[in-house]
Amino acid sequence: QVQLVESGGGLVQAGGSLRLSCAASGRTFSSYAMGWFRQAPDKEREFVAGISVSGVITYYGNSVKGRFTISRDIAKNTVYLQMNSLKPEDTAVYYCAASGRVVPTAAPKTYGYWGQGTQVTVSS
Repeated sequence: QVQLVESGGGLVQAGGSLRLSCAASGRTFSSYAMGWFRQAPDKEREFVAGISVSGVITYYGNSVKGRFTISRDIAKNTVYLQMNSLKPEDTAVYYCAASGRVVPTAAPKTYGYWGQGTQVTVSS
């Protein structure tokens, strides 16, 4: 079992940056592909980024490509989401998730473990 705790959210002006962290418990963290999703009010949960078990393969949602970077530190049991050039439309609750697959997918149903979320608000 994996427990996930996100941190690093907050209020930032458009054009600014934030780095989200997701700390995982459990000795099998390195066996899970990891993903970041976000959900804005009255919208469906949206795939943001994913990273494979090895850390070599990464995927991004079209709306964040070139601005966000996902990474993982196996030694620290932590996944990061570096967010640059933030826009007001990036405002949402951001969730970290763990998948039993080797390679991440964009489908929330393939992730068995979720964090509680962290709020990101980008002002114009």
